Amino acid sequence: MEKTFAIIKPDAVKAKNAGKIIDRIEKEGFSILGMKKIQLTQNQAEAFYAVHKERSFFPELVKFMISGPVIVMALQKENAIKAWRDLMGDTDPAKASENSIRNLYGTNKGENATHGSDAPETAQVEIKFFFPELA
Repeated sequence: MEKTFAIIKPDAVKAKNAGKIIDRIEKEGFSILGMKKIQLTQNQAEAFYAVHKERSFFPELVKFMISGPVIVMALQKENAIKAWRDLMGDTDPAKASENSIRNLYGTNKGENATHGSDAPETAQVEIKFFFPELA
């Protein structure tokens, strides 16, 4: 069984789509090992997204991620990373496959409803960031 990390971003929480997304996660066979609704601080958002610090979109990303509550989750399933990324869909909701989470609930490439780990190493770091007891 593989673990991955997921965030339901502020746009989806504000639009009251978090419950639908969580329901979909469970229906797709993921186990939710940890879940909490939090308000990221500027420092947390900057630390979490530090890998993007040199990119032009970094300030906008941080501002968005602290704009409202998020739901962070540690998920587990066979091939969890690929399964969650497939379920989320393309980063750009307009290009995301039909019925994917980003297609259904994302607004644009920046406000795309969810985040997911891209590799086992990333998943481990991201889970530890919010759920040290699960790392």
